[in-house]
Amino acid sequence: MRLPTDLGRIRDRTGEAIFSRVAGPEGPANRAHIHGTPGPRWFGPDRPVRRVHGDASMFTGGLAALLLQSLHPLAMAAVSGHSGFRGDPWGRLQRTSTFLAVTTYGPADSAQEACDRVRAVHESVRGTAADGRPYHASDPHLLCWVHIAEADCFLRAHQQYGARPLDDAGCDGYVADMARIATALGVPDPPTDRAGLERRLAAYRAELRATPEARDTARYLLLRPPIPWPARLPYAVLAANAVTLLPGWASRALGLPRVPVAEDLCVRPLGTALTGGIRWAMAPSRRQARTGDG
Repeated sequence: MRLPTDLGRIRDRTGEAIFSRVAGPEGPANRAHIHGTPGPRWFGPDRPVRRVHGDASMFTGGLAALLLQSLHPLAMAAVSGHSGFRGDPWGRLQRTSTFLAVTTYGPADSAQEACDRVRAVHESVRGTAADGRPYHASDPHLLCWVHIAEADCFLRAHQQYGARPLDDAGCDGYVADMARIATALGVPDPPTDRAGLERRLAAYRAELRATPEARDTARYLLLRPPIPWPARLPYAVLAANAVTLLPGWASRALGLPRVPVAEDLCVRPLGTALTGGIRWAMAPSRRQARTGDG
């Protein structure tokens, strides 16, 4: 019958398009190195970090993490002044996805090298924020904020939209796995369980606020993304679901509307369907061309 064949082609083409955007032109070579190079890894096949980072829920979690991270004025100043994410947003996404894939699945020496490169870049990122305070990307306090915002949003997204949500022990294990990467990046004493992660997030609360740069970044990420028109509707669903992952105070600070009834009846069901569609398109049983395949 033609239908299965046609569906297979649609899936392969869709998966290839997503992979190309996320992994970039070096994606196939990076994938081959990450998964094909023998040797020890930081994380074994049964570790929670592999399950979380290999799931399509990371698309939503990654966007939520960017929004949450922007609420630290010094972190936002560093991104605004040095990252060039507006001029090359896809390049930044590809570098981030490759870093996550290497540290999660790649050989241990490659994972350490990736962290060393990031630390070297951070050493050169410094300046003065709009409020006059100096910032330095290698500041352990800022590094910790970026880390815990990512860990929290990635885990929240997985628990809401992941194919196989983690149990309580798995959630603690994920935070502990992420602490291994954070330590290599220069974060001192990162949290190693979910309770510790929540305490650390609460400890930063007094430092967080939405600067004009943060609100402008949120509008750019949510309303003016540099994506083709055919992808705008799926991206809008992803963006709406990323907002639902934020704490209420964070979405209010960024001026992002929240309607709980609409989230329950419409936004989250659409997010579940979209995540499932992405997961279907990128299923490794059909094609092994995804950064982060476990």
